[in-house]
Amino acid sequence: MVSYRKRGKVWQYEISYKDQFGKYKKLRKSGFEHKSDAVLAASQMQLEYPNLSSAKSNEESLVNYYHRWINVFKKNNVTPITFNKYENTGKHIYEIFGNLKLKEITKLRYQEGLNYFARNHAKRTVSCFHKQVRACLLEALDERIILSDPTRKAVITGVERPKTNKVLSYENWSKLISNLNPRRIDDTIIYVAAVTGMRYGEIVGLTTDDIDFNNRYINVTKTWDYKYKTGFMRTKTKSSIRKIAIDRNTVTYLNTFIQSNSPKQHMPIFMYKRQHVMVSAEINKALTYKLDDLNIPRITFHGLRHTHASILLYKGVSILSVSRRLGHSNITTTQSTYLHIIRELQSQDQNKIVSILNMATK
Repeated sequence: MVSYRKRGKVWQYEISYKDQFGKYKKLRKSGFEHKSDAVLAASQMQLEYPNLSSAKSNEESLVNYYHRWINVFKKNNVTPITFNKYENTGKHIYEIFGNLKLKEITKLRYQEGLNYFARNHAKRTVSCFHKQVRACLLEALDERIILSDPTRKAVITGVERPKTNKVLSYENWSKLISNLNPRRIDDTIIYVAAVTGMRYGEIVGLTTDDIDFNNRYINVTKTWDYKYKTGFMRTKTKSSIRKIAIDRNTVTYLNTFIQSNSPKQHMPIFMYKRQHVMVSAEINKALTYKLDDLNIPRITFHGLRHTHASILLYKGVSILSVSRRLGHSNITTTQSTYLHIIRELQSQDQNKIVSILNMATK
């Protein structure tokens, strides 16, 4: 129901409605010079917000709405680590937009916020931030709390990080693994990554029970939360659960490490006695020092995984076998990641095919 009244020299409209809990609420707005102006504005409000509770909702700040949204839609549907990332996005929202109300967010204001965030973050990080905020605002759009999408056609930029080599050559890979100390935790982590292609979380999640010395394989069934320190976690995907064959040298190396460090049963073998597992920044730093000492071009720790896969492909191992060894969810992931190598190998195969045909037709 709508009513109108004159307050001094201006007109006001008042709309009565029920909120989502069935309680009666009133929406008022004044400042209209003529009653006809108030009537027109009230009609427009009812047209734009059939559910008038949403008209009040757009007074809520973006950061408050975002936190309510992640608690309702994400908290019980994603892993604790993923939810922590959503919470970090909430902190960035407050840093960028403060208590900006939903109704105040325009495309220009949103783009200004993205540009501000991009000044000190990589493009990939900015893209992830945008993706999460956009999903939240699209929910507000569905509820008609906002009437348009301020994130539409947003431009994603970011800081260009210094480029590093992604993989080691076979010679440098061999040189690296030949100069690692099986009694050191950091060296052994690097060694396992180089000879298995395992992800970092999978490596630091290994326990003594996961290594079958007799049959020579590593059983990957879990990971370790080295970032937020919540303990063992499930693997990235179901296909990440796998057995990775290892050679006799690796068996000897790991046996020496375990005998030297005596890790506790059912606990990560790469956990220090002070109950600390190295975070990614620490292992990357250790790898950089080792590569510098050996005069080998720098790569990231994740680059050891790419190096392992690249070497196997160049040595003629099928892409299906490489995909399963890496724990990819499907072979398409492997193909897209190592497309440049596959194309190079295809070129070599063409030469082999021509050579075979030349020999057959002589």
